[in-house]
Amino acid sequence: MSAAGTAADYDVVIVGAGLIGAAMALLLRDSGLRLALIDSQPVQAGQPLVNDPISGSASATPEFDARVSAITPASRELFESIGVWQTMVQWRASPYTHMHVRETDGTGSIDFCAADIHASALGHIVENRICVAAMHQKLQTQPMLDCVMPARVDAVSNDQSVVQLTLDSGRQLTTRLLIAADGAQSPVRAMTGFTTREWDYEHEAIVCSVRTEQKHGQCARQIFMDDGVLAFLPLAAPDDEAGHWCSIVWSVLPLRAQALMGLPDEAFCQTLSYASEHWLGQIQQTSTRISFPLTQRHAVDYVQGRTVLVGDAAHSIHPLAGQGANLGLADVAVLARELIKGKAAGRDPADPLVLARYQRLRKPHNLSMMLMMEGFKRLYADQPLAVRWLRNTGMKAVNQWPMLKHQLIREAMGSGIKIS
Repeated sequence: MSAAGTAADYDVVIVGAGLIGAAMALLLRDSGLRLALIDSQPVQAGQPLVNDPISGSASATPEFDARVSAITPASRELFESIGVWQTMVQWRASPYTHMHVRETDGTGSIDFCAADIHASALGHIVENRICVAAMHQKLQTQPMLDCVMPARVDAVSNDQSVVQLTLDSGRQLTTRLLIAADGAQSPVRAMTGFTTREWDYEHEAIVCSVRTEQKHGQCARQIFMDDGVLAFLPLAAPDDEAGHWCSIVWSVLPLRAQALMGLPDEAFCQTLSYASEHWLGQIQQTSTRISFPLTQRHAVDYVQGRTVLVGDAAHSIHPLAGQGANLGLADVAVLARELIKGKAAGRDPADPLVLARYQRLRKPHNLSMMLMMEGFKRLYADQPLAVRWLRNTGMKAVNQWPMLKHQLIREAMGSGIKIS
């Protein structure tokens, strides 16, 4: 299918200007395609506030975004390619050089170290608002991109030549390709009739930032329990607080989550200290806690006519491995590459061959990651003694087998994202 056809206002419209949608827009900035980015929130201007006092605390300590991402080296390469990584690092990013994984009812554990594979870090923990603000700052200087923000898409209609969008202002615009990057509850996905498969993990995640008695030492920690998983992710902080702050993700059964959310801060800190086996001493302070149910969702197809899904709009997984953002960034890297190649060949952005190649390259990888997370969840649910013994034995074996362990590290870090 050639690029010729019914005239449209834009070649590509991206709905959703969060971490994934903003990255998509920046990857396409030099493609020669006419672009628009739509989001219900205004463009973020300048550096986000990264040193706000934590609500209710007496001392001035950093207020972290509850949403953080474990950015792999492959995703870091993508951010470097669009010119935003140094800004993220200057604002706030925490490298982690070690990872420790264990379970509560056994002696098995695995330790990963960046130095073992001659790397400087396994990844970086970065607050989502910092990633987004750094990209929004760059978006405002792109001549081929219209930021239609704030605006909400109220209706979508398709024909063979264009997609027509109706905004909440009443404005209508047309595009040859619509990219839905509007999150796990994607309104665009719903309006365009995509089918998804969903299942409830029967767990809720509690997330917050905590101050620990001991320094985290740039180590990400994860502990498997019969009723869930607890992760401590090291955060960067001002000099007087450096090394003492972590973002936690605590996945527990709903009734347990309700009880934990109802605890006063001091009691929650004590409970968390006990659950973490005092890895980092006492938990001394907590930010406001938020919780949300964990659901796994996957679109049966990523492409339907002139609409394509990326990131959480296409797939959302358990935060167990912290891979959600990285999977989404890999989606947009592949889609951008295929669209740029299609543009060079004179193809329509919604050419079925172009979009089918994107789906073929990304869907199997995303599905395999989802299946792996489901397997981990089931393996570490409350199991008979024999299964627990096998889990511990397996952990010990992996930890004592350097070649296998190093391969696991490399897989987790990604193989590098190629844009062209």
